[in-house]
Amino acid sequence: MKILILTLGTRGDVQPYIALGIGLTMAGHDVLISTSERFESLVTEHGLQHGSMGEDLLGILETDLGREMIDRTNNFFRLVKRFPSVSRQIGPSGRTMLRESWDVAQSFAPDIVVFHPIAYGGQHIAERLGVQAVMALPLPMMIPTSEMANFWFPDLPLGGSYRRLTYGLHRILIDLATRPNIRDFRERLGLSKTYESSPWCNGGLQGMPVLFAFSEHILPRPSDWPTQVTTTGYWFLGANHDWAPSRELAAFLDAGPQPVYVGFGSMAGRDPEGLGRIVIEVLQEMGLRGIIATGWGGLGAVDFPETVLRIDGAPHDWLFPRTAAVVHHGGAGSTAAGLRAGKPTIVVPFFGDQPFWGQRVFKLGVGPRPIPREQMTKERLSAALRQALTDPNMKERAQQLGQRINDEDGVAKAVSVIEELRPGSS
Repeated sequence: MKILILTLGTRGDVQPYIALGIGLTMAGHDVLISTSERFESLVTEHGLQHGSMGEDLLGILETDLGREMIDRTNNFFRLVKRFPSVSRQIGPSGRTMLRESWDVAQSFAPDIVVFHPIAYGGQHIAERLGVQAVMALPLPMMIPTSEMANFWFPDLPLGGSYRRLTYGLHRILIDLATRPNIRDFRERLGLSKTYESSPWCNGGLQGMPVLFAFSEHILPRPSDWPTQVTTTGYWFLGANHDWAPSRELAAFLDAGPQPVYVGFGSMAGRDPEGLGRIVIEVLQEMGLRGIIATGWGGLGAVDFPETVLRIDGAPHDWLFPRTAAVVHHGGAGSTAAGLRAGKPTIVVPFFGDQPFWGQRVFKLGVGPRPIPREQMTKERLSAALRQALTDPNMKERAQQLGQRINDEDGVAKAVSVIEELRPGSS
């Protein structure tokens, strides 16, 4: 089969789909991943075809508005407050994304379209081509359930009706932002402007298969999810045997006790230097060695003592097992990698789904209570590190959970579900 994968976002929104693409390729399928240009080399170096999308949507994170959103938009009500200004920016970017997705799809002529809901043209492209659409995502945000609230909302003890309502409210807001673009896009494709809903909305699935790329050991499947929803387990890339640490990194790891890893991915916020100073001062005061990954938009440039190594990045599956604990923003990918490595995890969430994963880590007993970015202080980080590094029960639970995650094969399960959708199969 020819399988088109549409995804957009930060690295955590792209890398799992590369792992899926590799699994599908190994099963004999022809795969093309359409995502932003900055990830083209990441796609092609794994032997997959790349279809280009622009940088407009990602670029919003690097604007003043984007940095303010990262710092101050960590729940639905703050999202509503910033919705008008954000919507004005993402509207044109969304139109560009839809056009580029369709151009790639026309050229590739897929038999199946697998899409992240951020690339929300996927189901409409599949409808125009007369092929199967599959929604795939690494976080539980789309399917209403009475067992947990949508992650933008507090999970208040108000019962199942409240929890299901949170998905409806989220649906309304996102639909307001996407519906004008979708209506124009469908008109361009020669489809009816009247449609059930976008994939962001409760009613838009209409039996569409949904793949959740996370482990049921982290989040058990709600009993009221529909049958077309499958929780596969995480989609991890295999080890990159061509990658080797720099001499500086290798020497640092060999020079003393396991360090603490600190990295916040693309979550720069408005004061990365201030965040970096807090981290370094805490590590020094506690007498800990540390590795700080600055990466794309991460921690700002500050003075680094000899006991703290600054790196641009390293594969999490290689580095995390060599650390004593990991501190990160709580993105789905970073959370998965830390838990897979069996390490206590400290989550400093900025926005979006990050507070949700931070709470899951805490409730599973494999990390301290999360520290929201706006509440980050030396005292809070010190207390969290002390607990993560000295609590033997937390360490043991993290190790056991890591083993259970490693025993799963989420990619293989996802591939089997997709292959059951082969045209003509029954």
